Amino acid sequence: MVMGDLVREVDVAVVGGGPGGYSAAFRCAELGLETVVVDLDKRLGGACLFEGCIPSKALLHVAAVLSEAERAKEFGVDFGEPRISLDPLRKWKSERVIGKLARGLAGVAKGKNVEVIGGRATFEDARSVRITGDEPQKIRFKHVILATGSAPASLPGIDLKTERLMDSTAALDVPEIPGRLLVIGGGYIGLELGQVYAALGSAVTVVEMLDSLLAGADADLVQHLARRCQRMFKAIRLSTRVSALRDTGGGIEARFGEGEAETFDRVLVAVGRTPRTQGLGLEATRARVTERGFIQVDERGRTSDPHVWAVGDVTGEPMLAHRAMRQGKVVAEAIAGRPAAFDNVVVPAVVFTDPEVAWCGLTESQAAREGRAVKIARFQWAASGRAATLGRSDGLTKLVVDPDTGRVLGVGIVGPGAGELIAEGALAVETALLADDVALTIHTHPTLSETLMEAAETLLR
Repeated sequence: MVMGDLVREVDVAVVGGGPGGYSAAFRCAELGLETVVVDLDKRLGGACLFEGCIPSKALLHVAAVLSEAERAKEFGVDFGEPRISLDPLRKWKSERVIGKLARGLAGVAKGKNVEVIGGRATFEDARSVRITGDEPQKIRFKHVILATGSAPASLPGIDLKTERLMDSTAALDVPEIPGRLLVIGGGYIGLELGQVYAALGSAVTVVEMLDSLLAGADADLVQHLARRCQRMFKAIRLSTRVSALRDTGGGIEARFGEGEAETFDRVLVAVGRTPRTQGLGLEATRARVTERGFIQVDERGRTSDPHVWAVGDVTGEPMLAHRAMRQGKVVAEAIAGRPAAFDNVVVPAVVFTDPEVAWCGLTESQAAREGRAVKIARFQWAASGRAATLGRSDGLTKLVVDPDTGRVLGVGIVGPGAGELIAEGALAVETALLADDVALTIHTHPTLSETLMEAAETLLR
């Protein structure tokens, strides 16, 4: 078959099989729209399942098990020194975690009659894309949803080609446990993977050009994580820039600013992610892209071209899978002619470190920058009975409240399980609950969820 002989006509073509893409495709199919997904690797799950969220959380669970085993000595339980076998670890992550979930998504797609086509999609015009690869063809559509996601950003000014230099995707494959690991970037990716490798046995150094870790989160939340990182890592260098990397044959020499240099066995670059919008042929449509490469969309996910929609990382910050999934469902509803808009008040964020850090809505630091008056309610986990039974009093729950109405505007939590607890905070902000509502809701005792009630109760006095 000559490429171009096959022309397929569908209601909706989804380009990209990640969380935003498959959520949109599944909802479109449920609404009676003939839908296909075009994915370069002919699979559903995207970077989240194969290169990001899921594998990193699997490895963080391993790190947590190792940490808990070490903490157990405080309770009089000693398991001895752990022995780590990388081959079984990789197999468990790839087959029992990623593989199982991938098969599940494929099964859902089959059940909803959503076909997944392998190949790269490029616009010929606003109503058709050309697919190149193993399944070359042309697809004409009534609507197309772009969900091509993002890729790890490279370090500006550094052009070094060596397997010792890793991005987050390579680091998640756990090629080895390096004796000395440099992590460039003190954001959530760098800290999560830094803790994984530290737990596995690496001497980890984190370098961050800003003056604090986890920029964007409130300082009183970050300080609990920073204390833990200081114990786990060999060094944390803030307000420091890596000016050069050199392959020495036996390692990578990193130069910090204009000063000292240090050699590491491997270097992990974790300086953010960039949208995958290059090579799509967007110039053949009326869709517009920002200077940073993000596709501009309205509250329904529609671009300036009425046939082209976009969801997920390609539409800008925050680059989070759950935001993409919500956007995907909104776009599907809008295409089907239903009233729908991405009008959510909050998109909760979670850093799955030890301890976890989570927040949603208005932060205290944001309120200060905007000159906005707020009341802050804090509850230290040192006073939590459940935290004490877990041996984990290193936590804090805080509410950001409107001083006039008592409405909960934001919630921040640091501590074990913060990622699960933030759901109540997101619900409170999304539904405009008052701090009184949270305080007067009976929470199970003893639980960590009580800390939300306890924080709210401080405003009743």
